[in-house]
Amino acid sequence: MDCWTSHFKADEEFEKLILRMNPPRVAVDNTSSRKATLVKVDSANKKGSLLEVVQVLTDMNLIIRRAYISSDGEWFMDVFHVTDQHGNKLCEDDVGQKIQQSLGGPRACSFGSSRRSVGGETAIENTTIELIGRDRPGLLSEISAVLTDNKCNVVAAEVWTHNSRMAAVLYITDGETGGSLIKDYDRLRKVERLLLSVLMEDADKKSANSAVSASAGGTHTERRLHQMMYADRDYDDMNGGMKYELNDTRKTPLVTVDSCEDRGYTVVNLRSPDRPKLLFDTVCTLTDMQYVVYHATIIAEGPEACQEYYIRHMDGFPISSEAERQRLIDCLEAAIKRRTTEGMKLELCGEDRIGLLSDVTRILRENGLSVTKAEVCTRGSQAVNIFYVMDTSGNPVKNEMVVEALRKEIIGSTIQDEAAATKKSPPQQGSGRFSLGHLFRSQSEKILFNLGLIKSYS
Repeated sequence: MDCWTSHFKADEEFEKLILRMNPPRVAVDNTSSRKATLVKVDSANKKGSLLEVVQVLTDMNLIIRRAYISSDGEWFMDVFHVTDQHGNKLCEDDVGQKIQQSLGGPRACSFGSSRRSVGGETAIENTTIELIGRDRPGLLSEISAVLTDNKCNVVAAEVWTHNSRMAAVLYITDGETGGSLIKDYDRLRKVERLLLSVLMEDADKKSANSAVSASAGGTHTERRLHQMMYADRDYDDMNGGMKYELNDTRKTPLVTVDSCEDRGYTVVNLRSPDRPKLLFDTVCTLTDMQYVVYHATIIAEGPEACQEYYIRHMDGFPISSEAERQRLIDCLEAAIKRRTTEGMKLELCGEDRIGLLSDVTRILRENGLSVTKAEVCTRGSQAVNIFYVMDTSGNPVKNEMVVEALRKEIIGSTIQDEAAATKKSPPQQGSGRFSLGHLFRSQSEKILFNLGLIKSYS
């Protein structure tokens, strides 16, 4: 064991020496292309370099229109054609500096601490909670109730659901001391036990898991969600869906995995409706599955994105079995679909306070709505929460009375329905209060009430 550790440290020090001798070079070119800014990256190759660059561009909310990647050998050279979210060239002059820092250049910062936030706000000095389990209506409400009852304030969170699974990363502070780090070990263990009991309430108890840690740094939030759902095998039973067609964005993306025997590569081709962060999701999955991208071409200049990768295992060998080939296809399809947003989008902005998330998710549950995706962040004293909701049967919410009922119930907050905002006619008045809380009250809520973890709002 000591020998292995010594060898690992030697490799790490040698890698640092190579980076000092050959620091990464990043050039930002605004003249070569009329439509996009070219970001050219040259650096000594190391594990995860491609993901780090893509992560920086993604976190800056840049759209990658094209990319050409080559890292065969000890050096990698990447060219990215990027624009802002409005399709314009970049005006920022710090893109190159941020990429250099992520790759270990001057004033380098840790890759793990580069983003501990949701919605652009960094979560500093907080307690991190990771949850994974089977999804069900009202689950986020039950989780929020446990945290509120234990005086934990959620300052940032991201929740994904896919294939009947739920993964969440929440950042909390101590509500009793005005937002400081929770240092009471016994209190944290109690919260962890209560959250695990909520997750294990479903019959699928073995796959439920919770983890609590207190730190100011860690893995990139969205990458961690990918890792959690991959470890939870949410990609199982993915090959039963219909394949992708350009005119139907709901279909499964088309992923093929073939052999390039003359050069010893495995070739991965992917076609999917384009969307933000698509490249990050696929590169993240390949990296976490221990594949190395040697060459790649990315084109995403229209409604469709095409990605082609030449990959090998970490040991330098290509994929050799049909089972592994199918597993890679399933995992890439799952990675793309995890971020796909389904349901009506609700955005809530209001003064932050302890228990706000619990109150909002309770109201959603009592109105018969199930959260399929959530993003929670705190900007100064304001809480900005985004929810994607469907009814408890998994069908879209079409009744505008639901949105009006939510507006009335959440005092001091604003909920905006993006679909309804485009309509000129105001909501109908005098139609009465719309509430399905008694009809959709779950058995799990009754158990929580009996345990004293939530209060009755009847």
